[in-house]
Amino acid sequence: MEKASSRVIEVTVISGEDLRVNRRTPLKKNAFVIVRSDPLNPRSTGMNTEGGCNPIWNEKLVMDLPLHASFITVEVHCKVRSGSKIIGTSRIPLSDFTGGYLPVNYLSFLSYRLRDANGEKNGIINLSVKVNGPTNMSCATSRSRLWFGGPMNNKFSNGIVTGIPVSYRS
Repeated sequence: MEKASSRVIEVTVISGEDLRVNRRTPLKKNAFVIVRSDPLNPRSTGMNTEGGCNPIWNEKLVMDLPLHASFITVEVHCKVRSGSKIIGTSRIPLSDFTGGYLPVNYLSFLSYRLRDANGEKNGIINLSVKVNGPTNMSCATSRSRLWFGGPMNNKFSNGIVTGIPVSYRS
C-alpha cells in the first residue's frame, strides 16, 4: 500500500563538471554524491575513483519525497583521510520538476551550479529526476484545453518565453 504522506522520486546522478577541492586544486578522485529529500532520508552514490574533476556516476537513487518538502539537497563529497569533505552543495526546488505543466512521471534532465561552504561557485552537477505517481492536481495533463499564448499589446502572441531563476537578497 502506498504511503499517503510521501511520493517516490528517482534521481539519477549523471556527472559532475569542473569540481575543485579548493578554488585552485582540481578534484583528483574519490568523489561521491549524497541526495537528501529531508535530513533523515539521504541516499548516496558509489565512489568515483577515476573521474578526476569531471566524474561520471550514472547511478539511480530512489527515495521517498515527503509532501511537505519544497526542495532536495545534492551534495558532492570527496573522501579524505579524516572522513569526507563537502566539495559543493545545491538546493533544488521541487517546482523545477513537479507540478505546473509537467505531466506525471516526466523525466527532467537538469544541471545545477554547486556552491562551496563559502558560497563560491564550485562546479556543476548533472542529473535527471522523475517523480513517480501523482505530483500535483494542477498539472496541464488534467486540463481539458491547452493555452497557446495570450493578448499582448492588442496582438496575440505564440512566442516562447524562457525564465531564468535568480536569487534575490535584500
